[in-house]
Amino acid sequence: MNRPETVPVRPAAGGNPWQQYSVLVVDDEEGMRSFLHKMLAGRCGLVETAGSAEEGRTLFNRIHFDLIILDISLPGKSGVEWLDELRDGGFQGDVILITAFADIDTAIHALRAGASDFILKPFRVDQILNAIRKCFDRARLLRENFVLRREVAERSGGIEGIVGCSDAMSRLCQMIKRVAAMPSTVLLQGESGVGKEVAARALHSMSPRAQRPFVPVNCGAISPELIESELFGHVKGAFTGASDAHHGLFYYARGGTLFLDEIAELPLPMQAKLLRVLEDRMIRPVGSTREIPVDIRIVAATNRNLADEVRHGRFRQDLFYRLDVVNIVIPPLRQRREDILPLASHFAAQLASHLGLPAVPLDEDTAVRLHSYDWPGNVRELKNLVERSLILGCFPLDALPEGGLAESAATSAAALDEVEKSHILEVLASCGGNKSEAARRLGVSRKTVERKLAQWGA
Repeated sequence: MNRPETVPVRPAAGGNPWQQYSVLVVDDEEGMRSFLHKMLAGRCGLVETAGSAEEGRTLFNRIHFDLIILDISLPGKSGVEWLDELRDGGFQGDVILITAFADIDTAIHALRAGASDFILKPFRVDQILNAIRKCFDRARLLRENFVLRREVAERSGGIEGIVGCSDAMSRLCQMIKRVAAMPSTVLLQGESGVGKEVAARALHSMSPRAQRPFVPVNCGAISPELIESELFGHVKGAFTGASDAHHGLFYYARGGTLFLDEIAELPLPMQAKLLRVLEDRMIRPVGSTREIPVDIRIVAATNRNLADEVRHGRFRQDLFYRLDVVNIVIPPLRQRREDILPLASHFAAQLASHLGLPAVPLDEDTAVRLHSYDWPGNVRELKNLVERSLILGCFPLDALPEGGLAESAATSAAALDEVEKSHILEVLASCGGNKSEAARRLGVSRKTVERKLAQWGA
C-alpha cells in the first residue's frame, strides 16, 4: 500500500486537542496495526492494538476507549458482529469500520449496526485523519453540551423537577450536581413519597448519559417468579409461556440509567444475581448461555434502613456495600416545612394546566393549615391533596386530621405572615437578590415582591 506522508492535525489553542482521547485499532494485518499505531501514537493520549475481536474485547473490558477503528474481515468474529455486540452493550463511542473488500450491502449493514464511518482500503492518511477528527469533534460537542447544561443549572440555582427553598433541598441539589457527572452507583434513602424518583431523574438528566434511556423499575411490583426475566430478559422457550425471546430492562437501559426503586424488596436469590451484574457488568438472559455486556449506571432507592435489613438477614451485606457508594438521604416534608407552600403552588399550576381546571386560591387559613400539617405521606400526599382541591374547587382541609397539626399557635395570622416573609426572603436570597427572578419562582408579580419588601423594611 502506498502510504502518503502524514498530514498534521489541525492545531488548537491549549495544545494537542486529541491528547484527551483513547483509540483501539483492531485489524488482523500486523502492518496495518503498526501503521495506524505509529500515525496516532503521537497524536492521541492512548493507542492500543488487537489482531481479533476477541483480543479487542479483552482490551475493551479493561480500558475506556473513545474511538475504535475496526476491520470488518477478522479471524473468528467479524468486525460487524462485534460492533453489533458493542452497541447492544451500550457502547456509545465512535466506531470507524475499514475493509479491503466491500460492496453496498456490507456498507449498509455496517452503518445500520452503528458505524460512525466506513472507509475502504487502501486509504489516504488525510482520509482516515479526517474521519477520526469528525468522531472526536462529535465527542467534544457532546461533552461541551453536557458542561453547558450543568452551567445553566448552576446559574438557575436549582434543578428541574426539584422544588423547594429549604436548606435541606439546597444541600440535596448541590449533592446531585456534584454526583451526577460521576459514574458511581447512588443509593437514595427516604420515606415513601419524599421524591426519590425525582432525584434519580435529576441525576440522570444532569449526567453524560442524559441522551440515553432512564428506565425506572419498582422491584416490589414484580412477582419473584418473573423478576429475573424482567430485569435480564429470556430466550425463546426458557420457561412455560416464553414463546418469544424478551429483552430485559437492563438491556433497554444500556448506555443510560437504571433506577431500581424499592431495592429492599428484591428476594435474596435475586440480590445475589444483581450483585454479580454490578461487579461484572454482564447479564445472562434466562435460558441463555451467552453473557451480554451492559454499560449502565445504577441508581437504587429504598424507604427502609438497609443497614437494619442487613442485620436482620433480609438484605445481603455485600450488595449493600456495593450499592452504598454514594448515599443520599432525602428528608421528609415535615422536616423542611418551608418547602410546603412552594410545592403546593407548583403542583397547583402544574395540575391546573394538565387537567384544564382553574387554580384554587390559597387563602390564609389554608396556607397555615398546609404548613402546620405533618404530611406522613410526604410530597406525594401534598400533590394528591392539591389535585383533589382542583377537582372539588376548594381545599378539602377535613382530609388533614387535627392530630397531624403542629401547635395550635401556628394557625395564627402572625404565624402565616412569618412563614410568608421567610419564604419570600429565602427565594430572593437564592436568586442573588434578583426581584424579577424571585417573582417568577414565586408565581407573583415583581410589584408584589417589592410591596412586601417595603412592608417589611427589607
